[in-house]
Amino acid sequence: MNCYAWLSLLLTLSHLWPCLPSMQNHNTHKMNHPFATLQRVKRGWVWSQFFVLEEQILKEPLCVGQLKSDSDKHDGTFKYILTGDGAGSIFTIDEYTGTIHVTQKLDREEKPFYTLRAQAINRNTQLPVEPESEFIIKVQDINDQEPKFLDGPYEATVPEMSPEGTSVIQVTATDGDDPAYGNSARLLYSILQGQPYFSVEPKTEFYYMNISEAAPVGSTIGKIMAEDSDIGENAAMNYVIEGEESLVFDIITNNETQEGIVILKERVDFESKRRYSIRVKAINRQMDDHFMKEGPFEDTTIIKISVEDADEPPVFTSQNYVMEIPEGATNGSFVGAITARDPDNANSPIRYSIVHSTYLKRLFSINAHSGTIIINKLLDRETAAWHNITVTATEMRNPEQVSEVTVYIQVLDVNDHAPEFPKHYEIYVCENARSGQLIQTISAVDKDDSVEGHHFYFTLAREATNNSNFTVRDNQDNTAGIFTAKNGFSRQEQFAFFLPVLIVDNGTPSLTSTNTLTVSVCDCDTEASAQSCRFGAFMFSMGLSIEALVGVLACILVILVFFLAMLVLRQRRKQSLFPDKPEEFRENIVRYDDEGGGEEDTEAFDISTLRTRTVMREHKSRRNITTEIQSLYRQSLQVGPDSAVFREFILEKLKEANADPTAPPYDSLQTYAFEGTGSLAGSLSSLGSSISHVDENYDYLTDGGWTLNN
Repeated sequence: MNCYAWLSLLLTLSHLWPCLPSMQNHNTHKMNHPFATLQRVKRGWVWSQFFVLEEQILKEPLCVGQLKSDSDKHDGTFKYILTGDGAGSIFTIDEYTGTIHVTQKLDREEKPFYTLRAQAINRNTQLPVEPESEFIIKVQDINDQEPKFLDGPYEATVPEMSPEGTSVIQVTATDGDDPAYGNSARLLYSILQGQPYFSVEPKTEFYYMNISEAAPVGSTIGKIMAEDSDIGENAAMNYVIEGEESLVFDIITNNETQEGIVILKERVDFESKRRYSIRVKAINRQMDDHFMKEGPFEDTTIIKISVEDADEPPVFTSQNYVMEIPEGATNGSFVGAITARDPDNANSPIRYSIVHSTYLKRLFSINAHSGTIIINKLLDRETAAWHNITVTATEMRNPEQVSEVTVYIQVLDVNDHAPEFPKHYEIYVCENARSGQLIQTISAVDKDDSVEGHHFYFTLAREATNNSNFTVRDNQDNTAGIFTAKNGFSRQEQFAFFLPVLIVDNGTPSLTSTNTLTVSVCDCDTEASAQSCRFGAFMFSMGLSIEALVGVLACILVILVFFLAMLVLRQRRKQSLFPDKPEEFRENIVRYDDEGGGEEDTEAFDISTLRTRTVMREHKSRRNITTEIQSLYRQSLQVGPDSAVFREFILEKLKEANADPTAPPYDSLQTYAFEGTGSLAGSLSSLGSSISHVDENYDYLTDGGWTLNN
């Protein structure tokens, strides 16, 4: 149970005494007085601004200002009249000069301003020379009101063990003086008793705001507003956060409303710090050098920001984890452990699990309650030196609160791989090789990872120590040379030698391997060229001599020549199928649909027939065409050659013929539809016959040796 401390605080309020301005501003204004709106007719009113300081004890009337018309010639013809609030009692006017006097003490808290009307008339005619206009006499404030608390006495409680900066209570006082003029209404708070355990904000202008610890960066916390009596760009201001809190919070200005918007610049944590006190300064953006002496044109306020607790996901003790496990460790070996806690409740249980890859789940497992990670199968560093797994921590009381962390597991190397040759060596030795000749340089590799670097040792294997043909010389730089141990070799006796080489690494414990080299014997030239040696050895291994190789190449060449000859003959055979040019065919072929008019047709090309514009076509039934088959039975309807359409057609065809290089060389173009008057032989067609072939007598055909079959 918390204990509460009770106390009474005595607070005092002290005035900030202003410097009093002059009672009257003697700058002359015409019709734009801030407290009067007069419409100028021709010329107009002229007066000074009117202020009366409150609480003045007057022994005689005090001059406030003067009203006059700019058309007044000071000859006594103008009469000034004053009406409105306090006219004739509090305020009087000299009817000849327009001078206004105040006759008694004024109190701004009772009446802050007086609205009056002025009029100028002609004494002689009693007609107005200036229209009646309204103006204001403002009562200027002095610091004559003491501040008062709205409520009191105040009582507050505070829990024990509360952190420093905990808000206990808020008290508010007011002042009856004018807050818009000077510092008369500005208050300062102080504690008379209760130090050093309690303190009070010295000024009343402070704000309270709240922000959740779950709020993201950039969230809006609240708004503040500084007052400025100016308008337009003169009222523009900037807000600035002072002190270290500017790293956590920021403030920007809304240029339309001139509000200061407080935003979150860095994430806050309820468990780390629950309250912030921010000092904010408001500064005029536009400042006139003429009024710098009346400054400073700025003000400050305090913002109290409370951090609200939120249900947060679990927090791991580290941003990531790095663990190690030697390769070859047995199943169930311990890898490491991770830990997470609930920042809202230290006793809240957490559940752990491995996510994502099924393959990784086969290699590792985690205890859901303790966060201990073990291996499920043997690990091989040469297969994978690192394993990256993702572990989640979930609140058991609220499964929606989940956090993730990455665990990097390094598989430590164990010397479990013996050294070996990096590649297959093809070694050749010439028959005329001399003793001590270098025929090959060898090296080795090791899949293991050596901390100090690999170092290999090369020797002949035990079973080859008595070898009198070759020797192995270690170069002490992870390479070795293979040298001949005698003069001359004979491939007829032995075309290949097998040389076992022992390689030892510098691991702990060291591992060895025996690798066998094959040395082929080949026939070389007098210079024992290695290239010719290898070529000869290759041919020897294939069982081919030089003569046999030449024969094979000759056969391949003959086959290639035969194949090319067949292609050439096939190509020529295709070309011989059409030996003539296509143009020769077109020169001998003429296509037309002219049937002619027979032997007696003498009018086929009669131009007068072509000029006939209308030729009646006589239509007869098929059965009635007998003897008329030889007469004119078909005529065309066609436009004559004198027609413009006909001429245009002829010209178009002529252009086409001239432009076409493949067209036949016709000399003229004739178009006609008259077929002639027929022939004595008659028609050979059976289409127009009206007599069935049954009625015809074909016996005369047998005289010529013809045979008729039905």
